[in-house]
Amino acid sequence: MTVKMDNVGIVVDDLDPAIGFFTELGLDLLGRTTVEGEWSGQVTGLPGQRVEIAMMQTPDGHGRLELSRFLRPAVVADHRRAPVNALGYLRVMFSVDDIDDTLYRLRAHDVELVSDDVVRYENAYRLAYLRGPEGILVGLAEDVSQSRGT
Repeated sequence: MTVKMDNVGIVVDDLDPAIGFFTELGLDLLGRTTVEGEWSGQVTGLPGQRVEIAMMQTPDGHGRLELSRFLRPAVVADHRRAPVNALGYLRVMFSVDDIDDTLYRLRAHDVELVSDDVVRYENAYRLAYLRGPEGILVGLAEDVSQSRGT
């Protein structure tokens, strides 16, 4: 049996800043639409739902992120500022070529690092957690095991 991850979904209050942030990170916007109808309520358990979605994809085509904004029903909980040890969704991690450049570009999107600095894990990775638009927790990892010796 073959299993492949199709996408990770994140619910946001405002799609435009989230799309801008993930576009700056390097993802491509595949499309944006509104989803509603009996079938969509059946699959999610939310009858009568109306959701605006944007599908983003990593440049290699293997990872997708579905951003959703619920028009109805109203959002019932807000976990955007939950600490990293909260139950449930933790974060989305992206591998990047240059973590310093990526953080520099993302600053225009009002990101905040969770800690004061980028952390090195042995001679393998440089890592950072940051809060993107609406407090979405995003991880960045730069593989330094075979790189320029940083």
